Amino acid sequence: QVQLVESGGGLVQFGGSLRLSCEASGSGIRAYDMGWYRQAPGKERELVTSISRRGRTNYADSVKGRFSMSRDNAKNTVDLQMNSLKPEDTAVYYCNAKGPIIEQDYWGQGTQVTVSS
Repeated sequence: QVQLVESGGGLVQFGGSLRLSCEASGSGIRAYDMGWYRQAPGKERELVTSISRRGRTNYADSVKGRFSMSRDNAKNTVDLQMNSLKPEDTAVYYCNAKGPIIEQDYWGQGTQVTVSS
C-alpha cells in the first residue's frame, strides 16, 4: 500500500506561482504511475498531469506550458510546479498513485489551491 500526503496549497494572486508536493510512504513509488488531479466546486475530478514510472509526462491542455510535474523515486516524492495561475485553476488538488495491479490506486487527502483575480 501507498499513503500519499500533499502539501503546498494556499492562496495566490492571478499570475502567481505555487509548488505542490506529494510525499509517499508505505511503499516506494518507483513502480507507480503518478498523477495530479483537481476538483473544483460543482465539477468532476479531472486529470491535470501525470508522469509514468518511466518518466513520461502528460498534461491537460488547460495547463500546458504553465504546469510542470516531476518525480524523485529516491525521495518518494512528486512535485507540481504551477506558474501563471488563473482563477480557473482554483480547486482541491489530489495526488494519485496507480500501480500495475488495478487495485493499486491510491489517493491523498487533497490540498486546496485558490487563485484570486
